[in-house]
Amino acid sequence: MSKDAAVSMGAALPQPKASRRKAPRTPSEVFLLVPNLIGYARVVFALAAFATPTTRPVQAVSFYVLSTMLDAFDGVAARMLGQSSRFGAALDMVTDRCTTACLLMSLGKMFPSWMLAFQCLLSLDVASHYIHMYASTLSGSQSHKDLDTNRNWFLRLYYTSRVMLFCMCFGNELFFLACFVYYYTSGFSVFGLVNFVPLVMAISFPVMAIKQVLNVIQLAGASINIAKQDILDAQSRDQ
Repeated sequence: MSKDAAVSMGAALPQPKASRRKAPRTPSEVFLLVPNLIGYARVVFALAAFATPTTRPVQAVSFYVLSTMLDAFDGVAARMLGQSSRFGAALDMVTDRCTTACLLMSLGKMFPSWMLAFQCLLSLDVASHYIHMYASTLSGSQSHKDLDTNRNWFLRLYYTSRVMLFCMCFGNELFFLACFVYYYTSGFSVFGLVNFVPLVMAISFPVMAIKQVLNVIQLAGASINIAKQDILDAQSRDQ
């Protein structure tokens, strides 16, 4: 076959489509990925929520809800646009932890008799996710949501099922937000029959409690994995 014929046949063959994803080449390009821009918007709305005067609780809750709702969109954008990044994963987790911590601190101030409980919840939330992230880094995982098959089945389901992940996080935040609203009003009736805010608190409380159980499981499992890594390190030094 002549060279010209080969070129002609090659031109007739369908060419592969260019990838939709353009790999970032600089840190600035990573920072400006669409999912990360959504993450920054979450931070702005969260700051607006906590900067809102206490005389405007509805406005504060609205900002907080907007920040929380955007959490569902950054992951979708990352998958659709092929723009997943380690920075985005870290930004997402840090934003989650900081917003929840700020809300729990506010609740501790609002309900002094429950201050210790809110402090424990805050500490458990931060500790379990930090230890989990550290253990994931040691294992070489690209995201704290990547779990090996030996991890607790309940925790694995939590991170692999988007429906469960959403329901757990939503129910957890809903309970704390309902407590926030309850401080300003004991609630309002629906059709004159049900006091709405306490009802929301009662429905979301079990979800919040299960989320804390997951945090304990996550903390314990990650601690064991770090200890196993310590054993491997010690064995390698002894060889």
